[in-house]
Amino acid sequence: MCQQLTGRYQEAVLLDSDILWRVEFNTPENNYRDYFETWLRVCKNVSQSGKPVVLFGAGVGVPENLEDCIERRYFSEIKYLSLVCTGEILAERLLQRPEWRGTRDQVFIEEHQRFNQWFINYNKDNNQPPITILNTSNKQIEETTKEVEAWIRENQEQTLPNPA
Repeated sequence: MCQQLTGRYQEAVLLDSDILWRVEFNTPENNYRDYFETWLRVCKNVSQSGKPVVLFGAGVGVPENLEDCIERRYFSEIKYLSLVCTGEILAERLLQRPEWRGTRDQVFIEEHQRFNQWFINYNKDNNQPPITILNTSNKQIEETTKEVEAWIRENQEQTLPNPA
């Protein structure tokens, strides 16, 4: 989605969280805390240019990964959007990716289906902060791109950090 919007949507700085991933950040024992602290620090500093930052990535869509970070204090609010689809469609999409992506393994697919379902169920338990859910099951990429762009426009006022 970030690639789809880059160059098309210029009212915010769009970043893909994968660009900073390194093996040193692979610390599930502390919920990848350094990775998310680093990303919030980057977003805080980039947003000082006067444009809000939109960060794309599965892990940044999980509120518990960001809400307890020290760097979170610089943001009055973080808005969350999750793109989901049915488990069957997710499996089809993962199988259609190029082989080098490594997404065709059944264990990988099942893990992603569980994660997808976690997003679908998140708001049912009144968890906070809420996650806006966009079901892409029956949508082409262009329609989804337009909907994500509209969501960003609606929410960009709340994404600028508080003055330090």
